[in-house]
Amino acid sequence: MDKLRSMAVFVAVADTGSFAAAAQAQNLSAVMVGKHIHQLEAHLGARLLQRDTRKQRLTEIGESFLEDCRRILDQVRHAESVAERLRHDGQPSGRLRITAPVTLGGNAVATVVTEFLQRHPEVAVELVLSDRMSDLIAEAFDVAIRIGPLPDSDHLVARPLRPYRMIVCASPEYLREHGTPSDPRELVDHSCLNHLLWNHDAGWRFEHIAAEPLRLRGRFASNNGEALRRAAVAGCGILLQPEVLLADDLAAGRLLPLFAEQLPPPRPVHLLYPRDRQPLPKLSRFVELMLERMGPAA
Repeated sequence: MDKLRSMAVFVAVADTGSFAAAAQAQNLSAVMVGKHIHQLEAHLGARLLQRDTRKQRLTEIGESFLEDCRRILDQVRHAESVAERLRHDGQPSGRLRITAPVTLGGNAVATVVTEFLQRHPEVAVELVLSDRMSDLIAEAFDVAIRIGPLPDSDHLVARPLRPYRMIVCASPEYLREHGTPSDPRELVDHSCLNHLLWNHDAGWRFEHIAAEPLRLRGRFASNNGEALRRAAVAGCGILLQPEVLLADDLAAGRLLPLFAEQLPPPRPVHLLYPRDRQPLPKLSRFVELMLERMGPAA
């Protein structure tokens, strides 16, 4: 097996915490992930992972080897970027791998990607949508879009994008039939559309009204934001969802916003990419376009 590939698989296992998650991240079967790990352990003559029926953890040798793998993979990526830069004489070209959260990526980032492809015909893009935190180096991503606070890192550049805002809204038909609430606390008397992936005990949080979240009920819930959006447009209830998912409906008047001054606080969004002394043109041009379309001043 390719030793560099095995190192990347090992890093993915360490970062994700399981063979199954690493297999998904590396586009391999769990059996093949196990073969890569066994090969590395046989080559080193030492156990890298201590495994039992419920969990696994790095051995002392595994922890040391993990840091070496990260450094080696980073050096390989840098060497490849230098070669690509020289080969294409400064023009954007090659493959650009991007990871982004599902809702933000599918609704906003994908739009920027299509514009980027039209501008740069020599570039191919892979956009991987997942709410899992991907490892840029181990999974060979060039760019990541992340929602929420970021840990400190000396290896990544973080560029701020527009904050991730949540919107409460309903269709004009629903509001005509059931009335328009003037205060979030009145939502207890309405049918609310809930996302099944949210913690049911967490409730809907609002600024300036109460320390505790509102625990709201309704006749329809789903694990898919698009399904909830369609239900809201059809007049099935009041919706709390990301602004990026609702922007077209709000602009067209199919949904009307509520509680503009009492919305949940927005979450920070950043574009991340590995720190290089001279980024490849494909990366530099994509970052520029993302900041132009989704930056704080956009």
